[in-house]
Order: sequence, then C-alpha cells, then structure tokens
Amino acid sequence: MYPGDNGKEAVKWKDIQGQNVTALDEMNVLVLGSGGREHALAWKIAQSPYCRNLFIAPGNAGTAEVGKNVPIKVGDFEAIKQFCIEQGVQMVVVGPEQPLVDGVVDFFKHDDVLKSVKIIGPDKVGAQLEGSKAFAKVFMEKYGVPTAKCCTVTAENLNEGLAFLETVKAPYVLKADGLAAGKGVLILDSLDEAKTELNNMLGGKFGSASAMVVIEEFLKGIEVSVFVLTDGEHYVLLPEAKDYKRIGDGDKGLNTGGMGAVSPVPFCTDDFLKKVEDRIVKPTLKGLKAENIDYKGFIFLGLMNDGGNPYVIEYNVRMGDPETEVVMTRIDGDFALMLSACAEGRLNEVAYAKNPKTAVTVMMVSGGYPESYKKGMKMSGFENVKDCVAFHAGTAFDAENDVVTSGGRVIAVTAHGNSIEEARDLAYQNVEKIHFEGMNFRHDIGMDLMKYAQQQLNK
Repeated sequence: MYPGDNGKEAVKWKDIQGQNVTALDEMNVLVLGSGGREHALAWKIAQSPYCRNLFIAPGNAGTAEVGKNVPIKVGDFEAIKQFCIEQGVQMVVVGPEQPLVDGVVDFFKHDDVLKSVKIIGPDKVGAQLEGSKAFAKVFMEKYGVPTAKCCTVTAENLNEGLAFLETVKAPYVLKADGLAAGKGVLILDSLDEAKTELNNMLGGKFGSASAMVVIEEFLKGIEVSVFVLTDGEHYVLLPEAKDYKRIGDGDKGLNTGGMGAVSPVPFCTDDFLKKVEDRIVKPTLKGLKAENIDYKGFIFLGLMNDGGNPYVIEYNVRMGDPETEVVMTRIDGDFALMLSACAEGRLNEVAYAKNPKTAVTVMMVSGGYPESYKKGMKMSGFENVKDCVAFHAGTAFDAENDVVTSGGRVIAVTAHGNSIEEARDLAYQNVEKIHFEGMNFRHDIGMDLMKYAQQQLNK
C-alpha cells in the first residue's frame, strides 16, 4: 500500500446532474495525465477524506495503486465528458499543459452538463501564458513583471531579429513560441550559430511551434521554480523547488524533462519570496483580472535569482515534473479540499502549511534517454522500497500484469529528511532497490545546494 492509499471503501457514486456540490461533500475526482506529476497529484488527493473515488486518465502503473486508471486520452474531450457524466465526477484536475492550451476548461464551462463540474486549470486564453512565449512576454511587459529583454521574430521580420542578436551579449537564448515538448529552447554561445539556428527554427526545426521565435537576453543567476495556486482572487505559494535538467552529473550532457528535484531551496529565503510575491505574483494576478482571464489553477513561475532579485524566465500553467514529486510531499493540509475551494473562488478559507522537512527526488530513466531508448523493460524491487515514495512516470502493465517501462523518465524516487543530505541519502538507498534493464540516474541531485548552504554557513 502506498502512502495516501487509505483503503477507503468506495460508496455509491453520486450523479453530477442537478446537484449543488460543496467542498464538504465527498467528491469523485478525475486527474488527467499519465506521468510522475499526475501520480504525485493523485497520491496527494487520495489522502483526503473528501475524495470518494479517484480516477486517472489514462494513468500509469503507479496511479493504479491510489485510484482507478481509465483508458481515455487527455485530448479526447468528448470521451472525458461521457466519463464524467457516467461516473459522477465532481472535480477534474488537469495535469499536462496540452489540454489546457487546447481549451479543455472552456469545453467544460460552455457545456450545459459539465459546467457544474469543478475544473482546475486556466481557460484557453490564460493557457497562452505557456502556450505562446510571445503572449507571455507581452503580458509581462504590460503588467511590469520583471523579465529578460526580448525580440519576437517571424519570417517577415527576420532582419529585425538578426539585428537584435547583435545588441545582446552571449550566450544567446532562442525560444520557440509554441509548445515543443520541452525542447524548443536553445542557448548558444556563438553569434553566428545563433543566427543560423534562428533561420532553422523559423524554417520548421520545431514544426509550427517555431514559426515564431522569441530571442531573449540571457539572465545570469540560479534558477528556482515557484508554484502558485490561485482562484483568480486569492493565492497560496506552494513549496518551491529546484530541478535538474541535464542528463549527466555536474549538469553535463543533453537537456531532459528533469532528472531530479529538491525542496525547499536554500537560497529561496523569506526575503526572496516576498519579492516574488510583490514583483511577480501580485502583478500577474492583477494582469489576469484586467484581461478578464478565468484562471483557477496553478501558475508555475520559472525564475532566475539574479543577486537576490527574481526575474521570470517562463510561465507554465500547470505543475512541473519532477518538481511536483517533491512539492506534493511537503504540503500539510487537505489538498483535495484546497483544490475544491480554489475552483469555487474561496481558496482563502482553507488551511494550508508547508512541511518543514526537506524532500529530494531522484529520477530513474531508460538507457539512451533523452535520445532513443527501449520500452517494455520489466521492473522489480518495488516491494523493497522503504520510507519513501516511488512516483511512477513512464510505466505500464504488460500482458502478465507486470510493471514495465513505457517512457524515457520512468520512476521518481522521493524521500524526506531533516536536511538535503539526509533526504538524498534515503532517496539513493531506495533507488538502488529498483531494477530494470538499462536504467540510469544522476548521482549528484542536491549536491550543489548542499555546497551553497555550506558556503552560507562559512560566511
């Protein structure tokens, strides 16, 4: 039994039609998605006494331990609708960004039956904060959110983009405007290479996602992810996290979707977070209201800490992965109740606190990732995992009902401790207990933050 799998027996499902469901009613909850983020969300939601039945679409081998997987794709809105009606779903939590960008929230709110269902996520316009880099930059500039100087380029104003590159110093940052599966950002040291890649991107390097490219001035500092849950009026800062993008130790090699995460982050002090709230969160919410954007969900702030001052690298409109795998373990409070109150516009009425423990996640990946890799590798050792949680990311069941790999990032092993060192030691002890052919992981998650903390002590 996983933590959070409280063994509650399912009671008779309610029908969503004609009911006024409040936060104090038991809810049938549907989580959309299939990765480690969705397993962590489901794991936390399942702990709530207000969660009657939990469904995950399509889910993975891990989510099957805390709820019921249903074979529905996140982009099949009609199938999602029918499932919500048939199974009496009262709240939907959207995990990945694509269905938000595609308008799943609008689909619910404009449907006579579904409009009574609570849904966590922004509407289609709000989702453009992630779906369009150009939209996000215009929004930030309009509402005074600190960010890097930029220039938005299409094939029509290519010369303007080339001229802008001449005005900034290396390294040069090129971002595909649209969603590119986390691969649409290039950081280049050579001006000539930057000009060549700008042409390549506009020419279709990332498909339609790079028909428009945002060139940015490079921000120097240390990155941190800050997560906000908002009902459009009120907000809470969820635990912050730092993730590790490169495949190899010492931040070497290719970029990935994330090889691990740590929370809390030593340099993310109360003073820094106060600046984040005053300079970024409040202006962002003010802008959303001014633009009449219906935003009830998560805002992921990808930030650069430049000398103690926060700058926005990017907005995301959902939780991060693997950051969610540490963030969820540090939320003290009923998360399902928080989400329900968020959907109802009364987030300020729900108790919330951050667990003071440190959480460390180590991502186990398939051999060859982030390039080509095999799938279907049988996995073993889960029964030996102790005092931590193994969040499944890319797993599935085979014909014999054995757990097998189904993606590049496979398992996120998350442990708690009184320090980064204690948490990472426990995480790595449990990583060694899980086995599958070709498995790979970084050995240095959290070590940079341990070094930073030690340096601060020595000052």
